[in-house]
Amino acid sequence: MWRGLWTLRARAAHGLRRPCSRLGSGAPSPGSGATIFALSSGQGRCGVAVIRTSGPASGFALQSLTAARKLPPARSARLRLLSDPRSREPLDRALVLWFPGPQSFTGEDCAEFHVHGGPAVVSGVLQALGHVPGLRPAEAGEFTRRAFTHGKLSLTEVEGLADLIHAETEAQRRQALRQLDGELGRLCQDWAKTLTMALAHVEAYIDFGEDDNVEEDVLKRADSAVRGLEVALGTHLRDARRGQRLRSGAHVVVAGPPNAGKSSLVNLLSRKPVSIVSPEPGTTRDVLETPVDLAGFPALLSDTAGLREGVGPVEQEGVRRARARLEQADLILAVLDASDLASPSSCNFLDTVVAHLGAQSTNGSNQRLLLVLNKLDLLPSESPGLSRNMPPHLLLSCLTGEGLDSLLEALRKELAAVCGDPSTGPPLLTRARHQHHLQGCLDALGHYKEARDLALAAEALRIARGHLARLTGGGGTEEILDIIFQDFCVGK
Repeated sequence: MWRGLWTLRARAAHGLRRPCSRLGSGAPSPGSGATIFALSSGQGRCGVAVIRTSGPASGFALQSLTAARKLPPARSARLRLLSDPRSREPLDRALVLWFPGPQSFTGEDCAEFHVHGGPAVVSGVLQALGHVPGLRPAEAGEFTRRAFTHGKLSLTEVEGLADLIHAETEAQRRQALRQLDGELGRLCQDWAKTLTMALAHVEAYIDFGEDDNVEEDVLKRADSAVRGLEVALGTHLRDARRGQRLRSGAHVVVAGPPNAGKSSLVNLLSRKPVSIVSPEPGTTRDVLETPVDLAGFPALLSDTAGLREGVGPVEQEGVRRARARLEQADLILAVLDASDLASPSSCNFLDTVVAHLGAQSTNGSNQRLLLVLNKLDLLPSESPGLSRNMPPHLLLSCLTGEGLDSLLEALRKELAAVCGDPSTGPPLLTRARHQHHLQGCLDALGHYKEARDLALAAEALRIARGHLARLTGGGGTEEILDIIFQDFCVGK
């Protein structure tokens, strides 16, 4: 009987392995005969440019440009003279590498030409490759797509590679590397194994339960596995927004009364003159946004109009937009003039904004706030002279830079809470697609618990398992794959 149960487990596990030959009709299939080539390094003048090929004619292309009778040793760089295969005109003296499949990035035969990075050299080598029979220029993301087709990368690893290429901050790089290393894919595979075992138990009970050949607690074990998986999925879904903020950037809004130094702080954090700084109140009339790297985390930094009443219609509109932007913020940098805390505008801001947001945070609001007292340089050196009733705050001088290190450290901690810390904890969900499939899996598990018929319960487990498979690349539609691979440049 247990031999039959293991057969059921093996049958249930079918389709959960990493994608090998699974893809839509538009993707190049193994052995399709197409060999592609492209510049894989950056455009423009550089010391070294890397040109790569992938496909069955890669070896022939390498021999054609080097006029060699045999290929160089695999995965070993060799210095060779490159020549045009038609005219034999010398093009460059370059390093060449040979990567026979399947031990290559794409799983196919690959060659690389490490040439000098001048535009004329690169253009000449690309034109020479175009004249080799069986070669054609690669499309955007086609190298990575072939790696996916041949089972070298799962879909989550492909997305991690795309995020690594586009990473602009330390936190983004760490998260992308974790995903490229397959952490999210392995986690989904572990969940899939749990579902496979539960499905095998349910199907075994359906097939053999009446013969008393199945242990009595087999359904209880399936129920227990589903409950544990529900908890894990729920935890990740509640954390999903943090991963998306890490990929796209947290929304950080600088707010405060007029002349508190908001624009000076924005310029200081962005390290460029984003906002006009003037002693005249109300200089900023609109919301000014700039993407910045804040303490290693990506952020969209917004400078807003000073919050006050009784101003002209244009500034009133700026104030309205500032208040609207405050409601959308992930993190608010509340800025006050440390030398003017007793003014009506400062007191009003403390009462209406800082105190209000502080009360919201205690009630479970996701918005976070840092109170920054600027113009520290204007305070008496012997005694800051600040009220003891002030809420927790940081002292800063945008003019001298004093207190900036403490502010950046506080920002790092706050943004780690908002975006998630990619160096610790479970892998983050960085895309809406991940959240969609995990939510679909969780919904299907809910249907399993509600099912009164074992056949419907088994079907719910299959649906849940299918969502996990599609998350890592199984059963993906061609349109979704097209969108994902468009993130890559031509040479990747």
